[in-house]
Formats: sequence, C-alpha cells, structure tokens
Amino acid sequence: MALMLKEKPIFVVGAPRSGTTLIMAMIGNHSRIAVPEVGWLYPRFYPYLYSYGDLREDKNFRVLAEEMLFSLNKPFWGMDLNPATALHTLLAEVKERSFAGIYCALHEMYAQQNGNKPRWGQKTPNNTFFIGPILECFPNAQFIYIDRDGRDTCADFLRSSFGATNSFVAAEFWKLIHNAAKPWREKLDSSQWYDIKYEDLVRKPETVLTGVCNFLEEKYEPEMLDFWKTDLAQGRGKNPDHKPLASPVSDKFIGIYKEALSLYDQRVIAAVIGEEMKQSGYELDIDPVKISQEDEERFREWDGRIKAAMLDSRWGHIRVESYMDWLDDRRLERKKQGVWKDEDVPDIFPLGNPHEELIRGNHASKKWKSHFSIKRKYAQDIEIF
Repeated sequence: MALMLKEKPIFVVGAPRSGTTLIMAMIGNHSRIAVPEVGWLYPRFYPYLYSYGDLREDKNFRVLAEEMLFSLNKPFWGMDLNPATALHTLLAEVKERSFAGIYCALHEMYAQQNGNKPRWGQKTPNNTFFIGPILECFPNAQFIYIDRDGRDTCADFLRSSFGATNSFVAAEFWKLIHNAAKPWREKLDSSQWYDIKYEDLVRKPETVLTGVCNFLEEKYEPEMLDFWKTDLAQGRGKNPDHKPLASPVSDKFIGIYKEALSLYDQRVIAAVIGEEMKQSGYELDIDPVKISQEDEERFREWDGRIKAAMLDSRWGHIRVESYMDWLDDRRLERKKQGVWKDEDVPDIFPLGNPHEELIRGNHASKKWKSHFSIKRKYAQDIEIF
C-alpha cells in the first residue's frame, strides 16, 4: 500500500559517519520539519513483513505495530507516551493497516509533539538499501544523499563504538552504500533526489542548506545553523561518538584520515573503494595495496570476533542488539504458531545476502555472538543511539 502525503516525507541517506546525523539535526531545526532519532524500521522490519501474516487481522497488525514502536533505539523517540497505553495511542493515529501506515503514524506523532510541525523526515543510513521499498510506501518521498571522502568516513567509522574494526570492513561498507545509491541517483529526477557533500556542508553551511531548502521547496531559516543548541544535539553530544554535534558546525574534521589512518590502512581503503571515490569526485593520494581472498576472509573474521566481544563493553550496543535478537526469536515463535511458513519467505533483498545482518543493523553476527556466549541485556547505563 502507498501513502501519497500532502507534505512530502524526507529521507536523509548516506554512509554512516558521512554527516547524516549533522544534516538530520540541521533539517530538524527547521520550523516546519520534524526529524526524530534514527528509526531502523525499514532494515529491521520491511524484509520480514511476511512473518507477521495477514495484516488485515487485528492480532497480526498489533504485533507489528508493537514491535516497531518498542524497537526505536531511543525509547519512543523521547515522546511523552505512557508505555502502558503507547500502542493504543499509535494505533489510533494509523491511516492504513500497513507497515507504511505505522511508519507514517510514528513520525506524525513525533512531529505533533515537537512543535506541531506539518512535515517529517527520517535519517537512518541503512535506509539507503531500501529506497525502492520507501518509494513503494511513499511515492513522493524526497531523498537527500550526503557524501563524504571515503577515507575520512572510514577513519571516523573505525573510532566509533558501533563501526567497523578494520579498514577493509569499513571501506567495504562505504562501497555497499555507494553502490546501493547509484542506480537511484540515476533514476530519480531532481525533484526527488539531491546530492550534497559533507565538505561543502561544513565549509559553506548556509549555501548548502539554502540549496537543500530549495530542493525541499521550503524557505531557508538561519535557525537551522543553531541545531547544536537543541535537546537532540546536546543529548547526542554526551556520547563520544557524536560529541561534535553539540557544537557549531566546523570543518576541522576534513582530512582526519591523514592522522587517524596508517599508510597501510589508506592503501587498503584505496584498494577497496578507489574507483567509487573517483566517481564521487575524490582523488586518491596513495597507491592501493593488493588484497587477496585470504586477506578479505581474515579481515572479516577479525571484525566479527571483535564486534561480538565488545558488545557488552561500556560503550557497546548490547541493549539494541539484544532487542534485535529478541525480534528474531519472536519471528521464529510465530512460525511455530503457524503464522507463516517457509514458502511464505519472499525472494527480496537483503534476505540471504552475505551482509544481511549488517544491513539490518546488527552490530555483531549470530555466529560470533554464539561463539563468545554473549548474554542478552535489555538495559544499560549509557543511552545509545
């Protein structure tokens, strides 16, 4: 089912650590646009809708709505909702009995509680893999793709608590995002797709934001540059991964790879994404290293082991990971109950893809979580976005 909204929904996409959070905060400080925290709803739910059965049945629809509502990384996106009645409140706002209906209702509720704004947006980097499904749900959606030098993106990704643990894996994911966006950039016209560069945004924020607003058919507002004063930015700034968001926009993070990455890591990145970086207009300043199939397997195994072992560390993402594993358990339980069977599983992306767990937002694979006997934990001292 599709929802043609009067106020076009906005989707900010791009690789993690490319500036998606920055542009999210800027756009969300516009007087007409509300942008909540990351949602991860398309990666976590859309490919698995088959497992909820016929959504025309009340029970099935309520299960989907409940899981989407309680899956948000930041509980209720900070909305003033009573956990005991939150599901009822959400269902009362749904325009149609579908994934799109629930998705839209969640964002409209957030917009109502945050300045009663008429328009909403969403920023989740991995939504880049779901542009097709997003358009099926919201045909008049607009996409803002933010690009950043792959070397800086990888450097930032490597030092974040949720990112890759070696340069090969970091570059490989940048490449996956780049290639997922490429066909849509070529297919969608200028009324639905808009490219910006992180470097331009931080050097000339007013100019770039004026262009963004023109694309969105909105009036540029200088207050967008005050994003760092908002509760969202200040809250994010308490986490080391997003500390810069709590300060005015700055260009000091351009070229960080020169100090953050060894020459070998720079050569690895050049080998993995050199051609794609050239397509994005970034010139390489180092020759790529030769990477064998054995090297690739080693890089991926090390990454998997380290990510699993670090899940329950101080800055790990054990709460979010535990909830996602619980969603898998619920899916299997519905199978036992006869809600779905193997032949109901569609042949759609990313089901069966080697990167399926990564694309849907898992911080570690089941293989390595099982190997290290990682126990689930549904609460933690530090709030993770």
